[in-house]
This record gives sequence, C-alpha cells and structure tokens, in this order.
Amino acid sequence: MIPSYRRQFNGAWSPEKYRRFLEIIEQRCGEPVQFRHSETPCFFPRELIHRMARYGREMSEQLLADPQYQRDSAEAVPARWRVPNEAPRPLFVQADFGLDENLNPQLVEIQGFPSLYAYQVLLTEAYREAYNVELPVFMPDDYMAELRRAIVGDCDPENVVLLEIDPWHQKTRHDFLLTERWLGVRTVDIASVRKEGRRLWHDGKPIHRIYNRTIVDEAERRGIHLGFDFRDDLDVEWAGHPNWFFRLSKFSLPWFEHVSVPQTKFLSDVEEIPVNLDDYVLKPLYSFAGLGVKIGPSPEEIEAIPDRERADWILQKKMDFVATVDTPSGLTKVETRIMYAHDGNQLKPLTTVIRTGRGKMMGVDFNKDLDWVGASAGFFER
Repeated sequence: MIPSYRRQFNGAWSPEKYRRFLEIIEQRCGEPVQFRHSETPCFFPRELIHRMARYGREMSEQLLADPQYQRDSAEAVPARWRVPNEAPRPLFVQADFGLDENLNPQLVEIQGFPSLYAYQVLLTEAYREAYNVELPVFMPDDYMAELRRAIVGDCDPENVVLLEIDPWHQKTRHDFLLTERWLGVRTVDIASVRKEGRRLWHDGKPIHRIYNRTIVDEAERRGIHLGFDFRDDLDVEWAGHPNWFFRLSKFSLPWFEHVSVPQTKFLSDVEEIPVNLDDYVLKPLYSFAGLGVKIGPSPEEIEAIPDRERADWILQKKMDFVATVDTPSGLTKVETRIMYAHDGNQLKPLTTVIRTGRGKMMGVDFNKDLDWVGASAGFFER
C-alpha cells in the first residue's frame, strides 16, 4: 500500500530470505510453522492503521452504550455455556477490516475473544531479522507489560493457566508456547482440569485465573468430557470472560450504525430473500475459522434453514475487498485485525494480525497451494 516500500522489498526479496524467515520461527518455537506464512509483511500508511484502530474502539463503545444490545446479547449466550460472574466489558477485542475500492476500512468481523497476542511479537521479529525491515510496528513500547496485566493480572503466574482443547495439536500452539515462556503461565488441556468445591485444579495446583482460549462449540462438537461445568459458580478469575465470545461476535454486526459496517441482518429479520444473492454472504453466528460460511448462497440453502434457527444466522452484503499488495504472484488482498485489551479505563489497541490471500476467503484453509499469501505482520511509514 506504500508503493516505494513495496518496490524496495520486492526488489530485494529472495527465496533464501524467506527460508531464513521460516527458520527463525522454527528455531524459536522448536518446530516448523503450523500454517502458511506470507513471503512478505505489509506496509501501511500511518493514518490508515490508526483509523482502523479508532473504528474498532468506536464500535465497541457504541454497543456497550446500547441498553437494548446489552439485554439482547446477554440472552444470546446459549444457556448451556452461560458462565456466571460476567465481566461488564470484554477484556479482549479483535476487529477485522478489509479495504474497499476507495481504500476505506470495512469491518469483516468483531470478536470479544483473545487472539495471537504473543505469537505476533515473534512474527514481527522474524520479518525484521530475515529481511532487515527497520520500519516501526503498531505496538506500544510497554506491550509486554500490557499483555501481562491483561493475562496474569494480580495473580501469581503459577496459578494462571492458558485453557484450550488439546492445545498441543492446535495450529496456534506456538502462541501458547510463547505466552508460557514470556509470562510464566501454564498451557493446560481443558479435559485435564478438575473441580473440588468451588476451586479448579490442575496437576496439584489451584487455578486462580484462566486465560481462556477455549472455543466452547469445538468442545461440544468433539464431545470433550469436562471435569467442571462452565455454569458452575467457580472461585476463579477469567482473563477474557467466556460469555463475551458470544456477546461480541457476528451477533453484533446487525446492531452497528457505523461507516465501516456493511448492511447486515439477522436471517430471521429478512422478509424477502434478495434476488442478487451473489452479492451476499450467509454466516452462522457461532462458528470459528469460516465454518459454515456461504458466499453467494442459493435460495435453496437459505430456505433449508428452519425458521426456529434463523435468528442464529446473518445475511451480510458482500464486501469486494480491493487487492492492494503487489507481489510477484499478482495483487493480493489484505485483512487487518486490530487487537485490543481493556486496561480498566479504556479499550487500548495493542497490535495487529495481518492475513493476506487471493482465495474466496482470507483464512489459510481457503488459500491452499498459493504463494505470497498467509499470515503476515504490519509495518507502517515513519
């Protein structure tokens, strides 16, 4: 997006530098990368990255100030996963943006759930070292202190766990490893946690605080047997209360009134199916990594959804993101995730996750067998 930086990077790029980039990650994580990484970082105008950060904060504040949204989103949490002692606001927020033909940010999705806060630090370092990139990144100088405050809080790291389903077989396990290494919190398989009274335990140690990375519908889908019930009144702090996974999610999209949000309706509110369905995307509210999303759905696919389930789907005007990254394999689209944490006073943007792709969707599963696509990092002009 900054032509001079792009020309300079492409002119100096080599397969050897890319191999070195992957080797740095492998050396520091102890195994090869688990998903595709782009051959290039992305270069953003300073104003653009700050505008995205402002938009995400504006939208989060808009929802939290809406009493009707607060009531309805609380009801949207499935009863079987409704966790007591809910935090009044999400600790972690992720806002994903693409760019339209005028290079204006358009919201793809917003989530009240943590992302790759630790791994993105390593990814940025690897690009810097392998390619000699000296530009600044969107990350405060006290980033690690902010991350420690959000994840560990006032607890002893010995009693803080990163909770996930079968964590060492997740594609994101490098993020878990780095979180453990830098903050001292243990990565724990949710199936190994046990309950005694109101207290949770793992490996003989009490758990005082949970950095929650568990996608509960994955636990349900896989039939994971848990040693406790999420509905229990537990003596534990949540670093990312689980209810916000549901409350700040695709469920939020129809509620927004913002310049960056395309037209979105709950399927239950769609009175007449649009004729031009190729211009729409059908999404289930509670899914992860693109599961169940239909781009350009057919009338038959919509009509097949029972009336009682239509409130759990949204129909969104499709955004035609412009391809902005000029690579040797052609122009590539970029999706920017602004990652926030609440410090008790305000929602603070901390860093970015960048994904590039030329497939129908931006996830790595939709860009297989392509080069110059995948996970990336964002740098911006001085």
